[in-house]
Amino acid sequence: MTDGSHADRKPARSRENPRRNAVLESAKDAGLLAGARSRIAGRIRKQLVDTAKARSGIKSDTELLEYALARVALEDDFGQKLVAREGRVPRDLDLEF
Repeated sequence: MTDGSHADRKPARSRENPRRNAVLESAKDAGLLAGARSRIAGRIRKQLVDTAKARSGIKSDTELLEYALARVALEDDFGQKLVAREGRVPRDLDLEF
């Protein structure tokens, strides 16, 4: 890293959690982890942060926020789409049951 950026740095524990690794890889593939980093700030309940860190195995606040935001950004809306299709399948359709 000659430009002083940390963009290529891998999370220290990412190999230990395949689910987290998959989320971050999908976010990377979608271009969500490219570009410059910026600072955000907020007041978050300590118990929430501690529990999320314990459950995910993430130690860093930055990595935790990046993972959580990637999960939201990549969230699947399958359930909503399925419910919205209610009544659109013809009743005479043979579903082979």
